[in-house]
Amino acid sequence: MNKPILVVMAAGMGSRYGGLKQMDPVGKNGEVILDYSVFDARRAGFETVVFIIKHAIEAEFKARVGSRIEKYMEVRYVLQELADLPEGYAVPEDRVKPWGTGQAIAAGRGVIDAPFAVINADDYYGVDCFRQLYAYLSQPRSAQEYCMVGYLLKNTVTENGSVARGICAMDDKGCLTEIHERTRIETYADGIRFTEDDGASWTPLDPDTLVSMNMWGFQPELVDVLWKGFPAFLNETLPVNPLKGEYLLPQVVGEMLDRGEVTVQVLSSADKWYGVTYQEDKATVVEAMAAKAESGLYPSPLWP
Repeated sequence: MNKPILVVMAAGMGSRYGGLKQMDPVGKNGEVILDYSVFDARRAGFETVVFIIKHAIEAEFKARVGSRIEKYMEVRYVLQELADLPEGYAVPEDRVKPWGTGQAIAAGRGVIDAPFAVINADDYYGVDCFRQLYAYLSQPRSAQEYCMVGYLLKNTVTENGSVARGICAMDDKGCLTEIHERTRIETYADGIRFTEDDGASWTPLDPDTLVSMNMWGFQPELVDVLWKGFPAFLNETLPVNPLKGEYLLPQVVGEMLDRGEVTVQVLSSADKWYGVTYQEDKATVVEAMAAKAESGLYPSPLWP
């Protein structure tokens, strides 16, 4: 069995943030958020990292991020491009939005060749989750055994706008049974709430609800499963939403759960999430990373 590898999804456009947030420093020595995640993964046992990026940022990403990390880990790259489509399909005219996290992982066919953890480049997850992921993925598993790290909703929201989160339901064995995607969750005076009708009505959410932050543990066979399932998504989506439809990893996993094809063990983290969904979030993240370095949780600089 090959050692588990870390896969970092860094091809997103950062449209709400207003720029390439994956490259925006939050550490004293120019560290970006994914530096901390990769550092935590390395000390948990991961020795290989796969960065999923797009060609437009490839040179800058390799110079600013990859060149530092490759001194400590094996670094691989996958390019997520709009034109990476199954035979017989073409990019719709005027489409600029990436095809989503499902296509991002499918783009790694031939490169992602071991049990793998998946994270977002612009999310800070904390330390313990990587240890849990590495321990889970290091054990012999069938191709249908996955895991997910769940976070308390109250630890994943921002005061600066709405967030999208997957609300998780589990069985009595701690396995995921379903994910309800809520695309507009906001804090308010009395707590946390979501809307599905553009704010016409709101539904409160328990702050201790477990949510998905796109932090998964998968077996390598999933890469081919996602690629083979891509045409069905395109056939359904292109006629109705050709410019913005996305092939989303949580949705695919949810459909596999519904069909009884996989199990997803839920690993829980009490850590606080930090991210830069909006420009206004950056100051909070910078302050948090400085405090963690001062406490001794991280060296400074992170990569000497």
